[in-house]
Amino acid sequence: MQARRWRVIAVGILLAIIGAALPIAAMAWTSWRVAVQKELDILALVAERSLARADNTFKEAQGALEAIEAAHLPACSDQHIAQMRIVTINVPSIEEIGYFENGVIKCTSWGRTAGNIAKSHVDYVTSEGIEVTLRIQPGVSHGDQMTSLHLGHHNALVAPSRFVDIILRDGISLALLNDHGQVISTQNQPDARVVTALAAQAGRDVNDASLYSVVKDDGLTAVVLEPRAAMREKLLRELMVLLPIGAFIASFIVGIIVWMSRKRLSPQTELEIAIRNREFVVHYQPIIDLKTNICVGAEALVRWRRPDGTLVRPDFFIPLAEETGLIEPITDQVVEAIIADIGPMLVEDRTLHIAVNLCAQDIKTGRILDFIDQRLTPAGIRKEQIWLEATERGFIDIDAARITLDKARRAGHSVAIDDFGTGYSSLQYLQGLPMDALKIDKSFVDTIGRNTATSTVTLHIIGMARELGLFSVAEGIETEEQAAYLREHGVDFGQGWLFSRPLPAGQFIAFQRQNKSEYGAAPEVIQATPVEAVEKNPSL
Repeated sequence: MQARRWRVIAVGILLAIIGAALPIAAMAWTSWRVAVQKELDILALVAERSLARADNTFKEAQGALEAIEAAHLPACSDQHIAQMRIVTINVPSIEEIGYFENGVIKCTSWGRTAGNIAKSHVDYVTSEGIEVTLRIQPGVSHGDQMTSLHLGHHNALVAPSRFVDIILRDGISLALLNDHGQVISTQNQPDARVVTALAAQAGRDVNDASLYSVVKDDGLTAVVLEPRAAMREKLLRELMVLLPIGAFIASFIVGIIVWMSRKRLSPQTELEIAIRNREFVVHYQPIIDLKTNICVGAEALVRWRRPDGTLVRPDFFIPLAEETGLIEPITDQVVEAIIADIGPMLVEDRTLHIAVNLCAQDIKTGRILDFIDQRLTPAGIRKEQIWLEATERGFIDIDAARITLDKARRAGHSVAIDDFGTGYSSLQYLQGLPMDALKIDKSFVDTIGRNTATSTVTLHIIGMARELGLFSVAEGIETEEQAAYLREHGVDFGQGWLFSRPLPAGQFIAFQRQNKSEYGAAPEVIQATPVEAVEKNPSL
C-alpha cells in the first residue's frame, strides 16, 4: 500500500510538472503559429500586389504598343517619332519605344537610328501575343538593361524594376517569374536557387531558412520570402498575449491534478474511478471435460486493467469491492463484457457456457438475475449458457440464498458452489440449497499425490458430489498426475494451467476453435435441473 501511495505521489508530481509545462508549451507553440500565420498572410498579400503591379505594367505597355500600331503614321517620320515620344512620356513604365522593319530598328522615340541594330531574340510570348525579351542593352540610348515587349513593328523598353515596383518591408524579398520559370524581375535580391525551387509550387509555408508565399496568376508567378530570424520580434509580441493565458491554464491543471492525486490516494476512490471508467476486463479460463478433453466453456475472471496497462490483482480489489458495496457494478460490467467479448460465439455454439461469480449481496437480493435477463435477451444468448457460481461466503443469509438460487435455476441457469470446503459448514448448505455443480477448490487439488493429512478430503468431496447428483469441477489443475487422478475418480470437469491460463477474449476464442478442431464439439449445454423436478423435490 505504501509503495502504491508513493507511486501515486510520484505520478502526481510528474503530471503536475507536465500539466504546468504543456499549457505554456502549447501557448508558445500557438504564439509561433499565430505569428507565422499572420506573417504568411502578409507575404501572400505582397505576392498578390506584385502580380497586380506586373499585370498593370504589361497592360500599360500593351496598350501603348497597340495605340502606336493603330496610328499608321509614316514610318520614322517626324510625326511618327513625336508620337512615340509622347507615348513614352505619358506611360511611366515605358522608357523607350522603337520601330522595326525587317528585323532591324529604324527609329526610336529618341529619333532616327544609324547603323544596323537587329531585333533581339525572344525569350517567350505572352498569352496576348506580346514577344518578351527579358534582358537587352538598349542599342540607341545605351542605358541600363531593359525588358523588351514587342508587338507588330514596335517594341517598348521597360525597366525590370517596374514589374515589381511595390513597397516592401525590410527583410522581405520578391521575385517575379513567368510560367516557364524565367525570372522577369526581383527586389531585394532573393536567393535564386530558393526562388527556382519554390516557383514550381503554389501556397505558403515555412522551411528551415525562411517563410514564403507563392502565388500564380495568368502566366505569372510571384515568390515572396522573409528570413525566419525576422520572426523573433513578432513572436515575442504574440507571447506577451498568450503566455499569461497558458500560465493560468497551467495553474488550473496543476490544482486539478493535486486534488485528483489526493482523491486517488484512497483505495475506495480508485475503485470508484475504475468502475466509472470501465477499467474492468474479463479473462476466460477454459473448463475442460476430463473424459474427452473437450472445452465446454470457461469461467469469467474479472481483471482490473489500469489506464497504463498494468493489472491489479483480484485479491486486492475484490475484498475491497465487497466491503464497500462496489462489487455489484463490477459484476454488471463482467456480464456486459462477456456479451461484448464472446456473445456471437455463444450464439453460434450453443454447447458452450460461461460461469459467472456472484457476490454475497447479489445472492441475498437476487437483483443480478433481472440484470442478466435484460442483457442476454437482446444478445440472443440462452440463460442455460450462463452458469452462476457462488462461494460459501455468499450464504450468510441462507434463506435469501435459497430463494435466489431457486429463482436462477427456474430461469434456466445452472448453479455451482465455488471454492467448496473453504467456507462454513459445507454439508449443511449442500443439503439445503438448490444447485447443480460443486467446484473443488485448488487447495484440495494440490494435495493429490502428496499423502498429506488433508489429501483424503478430496475423495470425500468427490463422493459427496456424486451422492447428491451434482456435477463436479476441479479447480487449479496443474499436472497431468492431478488430471489423471480426478478423471479416475469420476470428476466431470477441470480447469487450471495444465489446460490453459485465463485468456483474454480473443485468445480464448482461438483456444476454443483449436480445441474444437482437435476433439470435436461439446455435448449440449448442461442445463439446470428441470423445473418440474424442483417443484417435486425442493431439496434439489
